[in-house]
Amino acid sequence: MPHMIAVTTFAGRTVAVFGLARSGLPAARALLAGGAKVACWDDSSRGRDAAAAEGLPLVDLREADWGQFAALVLTPGVPLTHPEPHWTVKRAGAAGVEVIGDTELFFRELALRPEGTRPKVVGITGTNGKSTTTALTAHLLRHAGKRVAMGGNIGEAVLGLAPFSDVDVYVLELSSYQIDLTPGVACDVGILLNLSPDHLDRHGSMEHYAEVKGRLVGRARAAVVGIDDPYSRAIAKRFLEHDGWCEAIHILVDPTRPPSAVTVADMEPFRKANCLHQISAGTAVATASPVLRGPHNLQNIAAAANASFVLYRGAESIGDSLLDGIRTFPGLAHRMELLGSANGLDFVNDSKATNADSTAKALNSFGDNILWIAGGRAKDGGIESLAPFFGNVRHAYLIGEASEAFAATLGQHGVAFSRCGTMANAVAEISLDLPPTLPLKAGGDARAEATVLLSPACASFDHFKDFEDRGDQFRRLVAAIPGFVPFGEKGGG
Repeated sequence: MPHMIAVTTFAGRTVAVFGLARSGLPAARALLAGGAKVACWDDSSRGRDAAAAEGLPLVDLREADWGQFAALVLTPGVPLTHPEPHWTVKRAGAAGVEVIGDTELFFRELALRPEGTRPKVVGITGTNGKSTTTALTAHLLRHAGKRVAMGGNIGEAVLGLAPFSDVDVYVLELSSYQIDLTPGVACDVGILLNLSPDHLDRHGSMEHYAEVKGRLVGRARAAVVGIDDPYSRAIAKRFLEHDGWCEAIHILVDPTRPPSAVTVADMEPFRKANCLHQISAGTAVATASPVLRGPHNLQNIAAAANASFVLYRGAESIGDSLLDGIRTFPGLAHRMELLGSANGLDFVNDSKATNADSTAKALNSFGDNILWIAGGRAKDGGIESLAPFFGNVRHAYLIGEASEAFAATLGQHGVAFSRCGTMANAVAEISLDLPPTLPLKAGGDARAEATVLLSPACASFDHFKDFEDRGDQFRRLVAAIPGFVPFGEKGGG
């Protein structure tokens, strides 16, 4: 039986639910379970068919009497304000019907529980790093013995998570779209990692995008904020000016940025407020993970660690388990995911790197002994932009439609490569015949210490269903290598 959080706040009233996919269907189920009536609709026949298959009431909202609705629960995937409001939003506005999302239903229901009996909530947002930080925070809290449910913009929709009675902490990744539909957002700890231009077609301007993201920390009891970019820094400074904003604010500074990126003047307000805290590159915490490598992950680790500390201040179990929790975190599937080791090789699944920008992070994260599996259906620009990282590649194994184009680029830069055609051929060549240019291990062992990195810099659709299928096939091929030890088993991590 799937999990569900029943929503009782609309019991006896009728709620319109638009968008019958990942969040809409669980919202409709939760409202019905809590005693509400629902009128479900979707512009696509696929969504309507999915609802009908469950017996959910379908009502064409174009023809409906909107005066009967207490609220419109809108999927985050359709525009609330820009480039223009969705037609359901216009109909709701004309009828004076509030427009909210499934996450708002979650927080309203949570607020009904008496203080002291509510599970805690950690909310994570930012332009980059949300999913990794969310997964790591959940892992750290589970490792400390807490009952954790993780969802929102990652994994399960929030109303499809375990009920309040079964959970100590909800760890929620929240996108700007979700926050925009959650006027009652109220996390125990809010994390804002960073802000850079993104989704501006849906928010109209960078200023509005930053304002929406800032609501998460502005309405939290405690906050963890990265202040390396000017937008996040402005949010932190603005809230610091108001006494009682939150119990604690922990400010993270990216230690990998050049000194000029964050000036002494930038830092002074936070020092005076005695709120500056940093777990960074110089500490065991930030460098403990064998999986989360590269400069971009330092703040992700620091944010997750700080959230755990803030949430359970003085709890020895958190501090005692923190380092071990970071060391045992397996990473997100298909995102620089350490699968395990064999014959002195670490195998990393970064199948989600479907373009050169994503692959750049991976090539900058595993030292200068990388056996790189690349290729697929190429994106515009190919891999020329990766030239600054080619010095980290000892040999490239090319697969898929992009093989010839990638071979030409690599050849121009003097990078050794093999045309393998298929991923199976690439894994077989790597596991059986390492290139002679690789340095030998101590003692003259012919097997080299290196990282086998699947980071294709391409779409997957030439040979695979999607990037997940590509990563799963890589995992199966690697697991079949004699002597392979999965990460976390028998010292494999």
